[in-house]
Amino acid sequence: MTNDPNPQAKTIIGGTIAIDNVKTPEAEANNLLGGSAAYAALAAAFHHKPVALVGVVGADFPPEHLAMLEGNGVLLDGVERSPDESFTWTGEYHVNMNERTTHKVGLNVLENWEVKIPDSIAGAPVVVLANMSPDNQMQMLEQCGITAPGGREGRFVIADTMDLWIGIANERLHEVLPHVDLFVLNEGEARELAGTKNLVKAGRELLGRGPRHVVVKLGEFGAMLFSPDGGLFRCGAHPLDAVADPTGAGDTFLGAIAGHIAANGAGSVDEPMLRRAVALGSVFASFTCEAFSTKRLESLTQEELDARMEAFRASSVW
Repeated sequence: MTNDPNPQAKTIIGGTIAIDNVKTPEAEANNLLGGSAAYAALAAAFHHKPVALVGVVGADFPPEHLAMLEGNGVLLDGVERSPDESFTWTGEYHVNMNERTTHKVGLNVLENWEVKIPDSIAGAPVVVLANMSPDNQMQMLEQCGITAPGGREGRFVIADTMDLWIGIANERLHEVLPHVDLFVLNEGEARELAGTKNLVKAGRELLGRGPRHVVVKLGEFGAMLFSPDGGLFRCGAHPLDAVADPTGAGDTFLGAIAGHIAANGAGSVDEPMLRRAVALGSVFASFTCEAFSTKRLESLTQEELDARMEAFRASSVW
């Protein structure tokens, strides 16, 4: 973990900030901190502070969630406060914890939201387009001064997506991809977007659409990193005895990668650094699953992370 004496953020993360209501076979909790950008920002800030968060919350958003983020090195200058109701998600996980049912989604403040980035954080070297509409992702790129494919020397752009945008904003999503250094999506989304059931073909097909690197998330089975010239890195996941709540694990994975890159230099990212970042992200995400919402991340120590990383190495190498 690095605390920069210069308070200027080296990572900016835009996306959803939500109120979650989650039910699992074992327990239930309401008014939780949720949203792609919230998880990602907290994970990134563990590795390099400060991290600038960009999003919108409503008048009903619990102030303690914002205070926790701020107390953990997340800058809130880019978080818009709206008089309307916050974005909410209510869902239930089933017995195997891999399948869930969404009972209710309240778009609310997100319905007509447009990205607004203060000048003070727009120049961050690591730019993360967490899960939000491709229109919002393009707004964020433009306001960060990334207006053309290539030409982003010294900066590193990471983007996420979801099946909704693949279905209803496919063309706009493809406009985002050439601006991206690392494109992250899950296996179902990769198959749908690439038009093939074979994940190796899907990863390589997506590389041809603009991003410099592609990561396909495999849930409890880890992730695959695809790089130019046929590079392929397969990383496992840290096995858990029990899963309390998997919400946000993929966003935590994304944020940990961003934080690792910010801590080690956005202008010097190479294949070994990306492989380390993917392994770190996979292990870091396992902590998210051990408690509801961000509760486990809030109490995580460097010693705990180091011990789990060492155990992961020991179990992954011949």
